[in-house]
Amino acid sequence: MARAISGKVVVVTGASSGVGRAIARAFGAEGAKVGLIARGREGLAHAAAEIARAGGEALPLALDVADAGAVERAADEVAARYGRIDVWVNDAMVSVFSPAWEMRPEEYRRVTEVNYLGTVHGTLAALRHMRRRDEGTIIQIGSALVYRSIPLQSAYCASKAAIRGFTDSLRSELLHDRSRVRLVMLQLPAVNTPQFDVVRTRLPRRPQPVPPIYQPEVIARAAVHAARHPARELWIAVSAIKAIVGQRLVPGFADRYLARHGFDAQQTDEPEPPNRPDNVDAPLPGDRGAHGRFDRRSRRFSLELWMRMHPLAALASAALATAGARAGWRVLRA
Repeated sequence: MARAISGKVVVVTGASSGVGRAIARAFGAEGAKVGLIARGREGLAHAAAEIARAGGEALPLALDVADAGAVERAADEVAARYGRIDVWVNDAMVSVFSPAWEMRPEEYRRVTEVNYLGTVHGTLAALRHMRRRDEGTIIQIGSALVYRSIPLQSAYCASKAAIRGFTDSLRSELLHDRSRVRLVMLQLPAVNTPQFDVVRTRLPRRPQPVPPIYQPEVIARAAVHAARHPARELWIAVSAIKAIVGQRLVPGFADRYLARHGFDAQQTDEPEPPNRPDNVDAPLPGDRGAHGRFDRRSRRFSLELWMRMHPLAALASAALATAGARAGWRVLRA
């Protein structure tokens, strides 16, 4: 049975921009009360205003998810305001685009602290409240890169893989205890977010998501669906599915393919401006919203996600297509 969203209490990390911003807005449009966690105050303020206009209620909380104590206090503040936490979405991230041999130890540390430990901190804070009620859903925002790493993003890929390891371990523990707290992991394709203008980069040309690119609202629909219908994992879009399955079947071929194509695929033809500021260590001023600069190249629909969200319709469509093909074959044979 689908779980209602209206009136639920949802916390989203990384809520000031990109995927987190779109997810927070989507839950707000469903009538949820949304705790917004991010470092950038301007982005948080605009996100809260969007949620209010959509009919939801928002509590912006400016903090760094690398600070475990701050995350715990934020969870307590949300629970004190609204009485509980029903859904927690871990989305906060930073990244560095660079060959591994040019990376600095402190950059690996920082990406790990935000992406991996930030997810751990958020999950533990959510569990502290959810286990008391024996109810709740934690959604981890993953990526196809959880399974298949790509060049030039070694720190990001490693942090995402660590999230999957942590989540799988915790899921078994919750099952052992017969807990009703659910863990869901969304494995994303490339998404049109502002991160490519704020990441740290040592590439000669401007970073871009590896096509095909999807709009963040596609991911937001998946997150709301996961809150309604918690499942172990949700692979979004055929590109993510191909990367994950390809890694399982032919990892050596994937290594060589990415060695040939993975560098250019992550860069546009535009030169990267020198000394551009980034958000790795501190937030940048301003509000960047949910979308990046790739709107004209981005898809607003994922057939694979639609099929997951509408399984009966998908089965009916497949049956009709099969029946039509058989009828056509009979005509050709006649």
